[in-house]
Amino acid sequence: MFVDLSAIPTLCELYASGALRAVAASLPVNARFPPSQRLLDRVSLYQGDITKVEVDSIVNAAKRSLLGGGGVDGAIHQAAGPKLVEECETLDGCETGDAKITAGYNLPSKHVIHTVGPVYSRSRAEQCAHLLASCYRRSLQIASQHSLKHIAFPSISTGIYGYPVPDATHIALKETRKFLDSEDSDNFDRVIFVVFSDEDMDVYQELVPLYFPPDESA
Repeated sequence: MFVDLSAIPTLCELYASGALRAVAASLPVNARFPPSQRLLDRVSLYQGDITKVEVDSIVNAAKRSLLGGGGVDGAIHQAAGPKLVEECETLDGCETGDAKITAGYNLPSKHVIHTVGPVYSRSRAEQCAHLLASCYRRSLQIASQHSLKHIAFPSISTGIYGYPVPDATHIALKETRKFLDSEDSDNFDRVIFVVFSDEDMDVYQELVPLYFPPDESA
């Protein structure tokens, strides 16, 4: 069964229900982003299957060939059907940190934005962080350029690519917040972070309030 956008709670709704809580007041001011009620209504956190989400676009954590693989990549290709790989064969692959867009075919999402995350290495942590940030930034840019209203992200590079979940989540949230604060984000009605495991959900619930805090004066 597909998941309609109306069934996915916004951050505003998650704060109201107690599923998210504001960060401690003792947190240094320079570690926080300012509250924005407008953004709380445009961002969601959802635990489930990204291939079931009925939105304008979902992001695929793809291999450089774009021809399918394991994890979320394999699940998206399987759900989309053979026409997805046929279109991907015309794209000549994708560099790490970049992204390319295709149709969604049998998926409930209209488009798939394929981005290639880095394989994590502690000795190249700074370079990996730069490349992962680029994955989120390029995916958001492409969605905006195509006037798409929604984009759903998996946790890029945290599976077999070995990126530590907390570090990857900080990057995902920071890049999304920076993009939504820019004029380039005016098209977006919703950005959704889709997590599958309880571990990932726990990390997002802990870190989301750093980047999208509630407006407690509202």
